[in-house]
Amino acid sequence: MAEPASRKERIMREATRLYGSADPPSVNAIAQAAGVSRSTLYRIFPRRTTLLDALEIAPGPGTRQRVLEAALRLLASRSLADLSMDELASEAGVSRANLYRLFPGKSALFRAILLAYSPFEPVMALLARAADLPPDQVVPQVVLAAYQAVARRRGIVRTLLLEITSMAPETQQAFAETGARAFATFGGYLAAQMAAGRLRRIHPMLAVQSLVGAVVLHLLAEPVFSQAGVEAPGGEEAVMEFARLWLRGMRPEG
Repeated sequence: MAEPASRKERIMREATRLYGSADPPSVNAIAQAAGVSRSTLYRIFPRRTTLLDALEIAPGPGTRQRVLEAALRLLASRSLADLSMDELASEAGVSRANLYRLFPGKSALFRAILLAYSPFEPVMALLARAADLPPDQVVPQVVLAAYQAVARRRGIVRTLLLEITSMAPETQQAFAETGARAFATFGGYLAAQMAAGRLRRIHPMLAVQSLVGAVVLHLLAEPVFSQAGVEAPGGEEAVMEFARLWLRGMRPEG
């Protein structure tokens, strides 16, 4: 038997009013304002997300960040390909409609994750400011910026690396728009420095890999060594030492 339209309309009207306040209302608050029981509300709208979808309420402040944080938690135990957008909406406490308003698909979601949590954007910004400076000044800054971008979140390097190297269509597009651009920009900077005689001449992308590879391996190994009781330097000083070693190895011959 269909619910009386007036009861459903009353719930939606009061929910719209309450969602216009500073804090999202509880289900109890919506039911009380609409003059119905909690069980009646759930009979008409089985989940909060069902109600939000019906209301078409725009994402509130902080919703985007909440979704990204929830996505990272879920990606710690599954791949992007296996991630359910419905599960993500539930984990983040947002409606399915609002999730898709923010991120139309997994490629858009992963691109946002890379922009928010990877070192690509900080490195690009640094290179834009320091493109004319010598490697002795720029390379340590690049390494430090990259390390600081990911060091606050243990495990994020592994998550991002696994997704990027999965070569799934969703991750390929997102990486092409972020990481590939950052690698190409850094390679271009190094090529210009080689042409100026400030660095040893090798293929610029090999030079990039020799530096990035050392830092990434350190970030992956640091928690493993710590748990295994293996004494090894860590933190910013460790990655700065990689930068110094790289600069010594890349000095021009002769």
